[in-house]
Amino acid sequence: MSTFFVDLVQSIFIPGPTSTLVLATNVSFACLQLVLLVLLLTTYSIHFAILSILSAGLWWGINWFVTEVQALKSQEEEEARKKRQADDAADDTETEAEIVVTTKKSTSGSTSLEPQQQRGDLKDRGDWGSRSEISTEDEWERVDENEKEKEK
Repeated sequence: MSTFFVDLVQSIFIPGPTSTLVLATNVSFACLQLVLLVLLLTTYSIHFAILSILSAGLWWGINWFVTEVQALKSQEEEEARKKRQADDAADDTETEAEIVVTTKKSTSGSTSLEPQQQRGDLKDRGDWGSRSEISTEDEWERVDENEKEKEK
């Protein structure tokens, strides 16, 4: 009995419906139906009959969902097994070929990098802050100059 509760707690961390969880769900709904039946017989209230019907519908829905999940899982396992068998059969029939590529090194070119010659002078733009601020300000100045030329 204690192993049942240990399995029930551990089934929380296992994806999908486990047999322990399904059994606990079915026992819980059976006890709920029994309590609703006793309450119906003692009070003769229609409310307990309606609650019993709703509970039975939920109980059936949960069991239907569990069977669908298990059917889908078994179908996926069957497809995976067939795919593995097909892959194994394909591996047995294929022949492997090894391709060897040889290259010759050219000794005519230099392997070291040569520095490029500097073309033109660098302009000192002053201490304007970051480079992005400088380029943004320059762009706005150009836009302003273009607008002034268009107005003339």
